[in-house]
Amino acid sequence: MTKKQKKASYQGDPGDEHVEQVVVAEIPKPVVEKPKVKKDDWEIKSRLYILKYDKTPLSYAIKTSGINYFDEKAGYERELKYTSNQKTCFVDEMKGEQRLEHIIFRNGSLFVPKNKVVLQKFLSLYHPMKDRLFEEVNKVANAVNEIDVLEMEIEALNAAQNLDIDMAEAVMRVEIGSKVSEMSSKELKRDLLLYAKKNPRLFLDLVNDENVMLRNFGIRATEMNILKLSSDQRTFSWGSNDRKLMNVPFDEHPYSALAAWFKTDEGMEIYANIEKQLK
Repeated sequence: MTKKQKKASYQGDPGDEHVEQVVVAEIPKPVVEKPKVKKDDWEIKSRLYILKYDKTPLSYAIKTSGINYFDEKAGYERELKYTSNQKTCFVDEMKGEQRLEHIIFRNGSLFVPKNKVVLQKFLSLYHPMKDRLFEEVNKVANAVNEIDVLEMEIEALNAAQNLDIDMAEAVMRVEIGSKVSEMSSKELKRDLLLYAKKNPRLFLDLVNDENVMLRNFGIRATEMNILKLSSDQRTFSWGSNDRKLMNVPFDEHPYSALAAWFKTDEGMEIYANIEKQLK
């Protein structure tokens, strides 16, 4: 620690010799922070890569040289090359001889042990065909996705189990159309559960669609000729006298448009009239 001397005078009794005291003041050293070393968060583990779209050729080689990678931190493109004797896949970091190495998928897959970190990073981080031609198998992510699908399937099956017959008919009419009118309640329940299991997301979307019942109502009215939909599917009219009720907007599905129209003042009156005829 740095010390600074400071003189101070002392006046004693008359006749005493003049005495100078030296006071030593300590000056604290400035604190210099050590630069933080950025840790490489790359997880050391073996990795499995597969060709996408279920491709499983006996052998498939991917490009290992003449590849450019845009380094956002550096702000420019850097050339990539995978070699058997270098500790990096960036050409500008290589030293000495560069022995080019082939990368070959066998039967659609490539296992890379944990000691091949350069190859893993080349495939997982930098290669331009990553997630386009091939992908790394992520067991954790796959398990999470499978859990999400299973939970959605359970939710859809529970919803199907608790639907009343009218709502079940409305949902299934979207899937199989007018055939639903010919089904028994047992057949309807069976097909509803199978549909929920096969397409849980679409099923739940339909169940939560506030207009699905109104669409079903309109389809039933058309099937019973209470309403008539023109051949170009642009106009609804009364089946009894062909009097036009509404025009379907050009970019809308006719029964979705009819369901929305049933919510208007005019549509609510027509809905009540049709409801009496259906009963």
